[in-house]
Amino acid sequence: MVRSSRKTSVSQIVTVLVVVWLVIGALAAAQRGYFRGTDADCTKVSTIAVTIVAGPLNYVGANPKVDCDIEPSK
Repeated sequence: MVRSSRKTSVSQIVTVLVVVWLVIGALAAAQRGYFRGTDADCTKVSTIAVTIVAGPLNYVGANPKVDCDIEPSK
C-alpha cells in the first residue's frame, strides 16, 4: 500500500509543478501585454501559447515569439 501512496503523492507534486509553471508563463504573457487588443491572429495566439509553455524561462531571458503566415487552401 505504501507504493500506491507514493505514486499518488508524486503525481500530485508533478501536477502542482506543471500548473505553477503554466501560471508563471501566463503571468509573463500578461506582463508583456499579449492579452490586450482584439486582433487574434495566428502570430499573436502562437506567441501567447509559446510564452505560457516557456513558463519561468521567460524570466531568465527567454522571449519566445512565433511568426506564422497562413494562406487559404485552394
